[in-house]
Parts: sequence; structure tokens; C-alpha cells
Amino acid sequence: MKVILVPVTLFQQNCSIAICEATCGAAVIDPGGDIEGILAEVDRQGVTVEKILLTHGHLDHCGGAEALAKHYDVSIEGPHPEDAFWIDQLPAQAQRFGFPDTQAFTPERWLADGETVIFGNETLEVYFCPGHTPGHVVFFSRAHRLAFVGDVLFAGSIGRTDFPRGNHADLIRSIREKLWPLGDDVTFVPGHGPASTFGDERRTNPFVGDGVTA
Repeated sequence: MKVILVPVTLFQQNCSIAICEATCGAAVIDPGGDIEGILAEVDRQGVTVEKILLTHGHLDHCGGAEALAKHYDVSIEGPHPEDAFWIDQLPAQAQRFGFPDTQAFTPERWLADGETVIFGNETLEVYFCPGHTPGHVVFFSRAHRLAFVGDVLFAGSIGRTDFPRGNHADLIRSIREKLWPLGDDVTFVPGHGPASTFGDERRTNPFVGDGVTA
């Protein structure tokens, strides 16, 4: 699997284009905006977008999802239904942060813990990881030891929990009980900033490293 990162919006959110190299089928993960840039990169890669995947309902992660899905005539999958209230607030979020007008939408498929999503010959496992938002999910490729974690975990930090229905204890539990067991060798793509590995974060992350007490 090949992954291309396209930073989008004023928040420089990592929109990921995950590509099955065997079929050239692709999934776009968290298209928060700047659709023209995403379209241009898809064209540059010469791939076929098969679906849109969302980790959670914040504007910078899903603000461009509906427009992109309509452009490619594909479905939107994710996040967990607990984030429906965030997606319903997209118009207000866009106005608040000075983004282009953004409409609320309903994903064709909500996701739950233990499910899978497929594009090309690639399978991503779904892990329900609430805390940053109540309906946040993480996508994990067991074959490639790669996770798309949205705003759950960052290199050297963790997601904010001061938004409505955020929960710090839930976030810490999600990281330690859902992510760490996947293995120290797993590389993760966060919603913002550089990639890292779970092993590096367990050793050095000042918020959720192994030496930090909750």
C-alpha cells in the first residue's frame, strides 16, 4: 500500500490517499477541504478513488467529504455514529472558522469497532477510539503495519479533549487499550504533523508513554 499525504485547510490536516498498488484503487481518508488539491494529487497518481473514509466529524477532517464523494460517485464510510452531532454542525463550524460553506451529510455507512473497510485488495480494520470525539475511529492495516489515527495520537502529543463530549480518560484508554496492543512496530499517520511509531510514543510521549501515570 502506498500513502500520499495532502495537507489541507488552514489547520494543515493530513488528508491521506491510500493506494492499493496491485489494483490502483484508492481510499481518501479525512478530506477536510481544499478539494482541488486532492483531485490534482489523485490525477497525478493515476488511481481510482473507491471510497471516502472518515476518522471523526470535525470540520478539518470531513469538510470536503461530501463534495469529493459526489465528484467520484463513491460512498462515505465512517466515523462511528456517536459523531453524527459533529457532522450535523458542519455549517456552523465552517462559519465559525471562516471556511467555505459546508453542508451536513449522512455517511452511507457508519462504522463500529471490529468492522473492516476494503478498497482494491487492501483491508483496513476499524477500531473505535473515543476521547477526542465520542465517535472517533482508527483505521489499521495489519498487512502493512500502518494506522491512520486521526486526532487520537500525535508524535509527542495526544488529541484535545476540551471539545463538546470530549473525554480525557476515554482518550487515554483508547490509546493504551486499542492502539498499543497493535504493536510497537506500527507506523501511524496522525491528523496533523509527522508520522511516528507506537513504540516511539510508548517510549517518549509525555502524555501517554509507558512511564506516565494516568
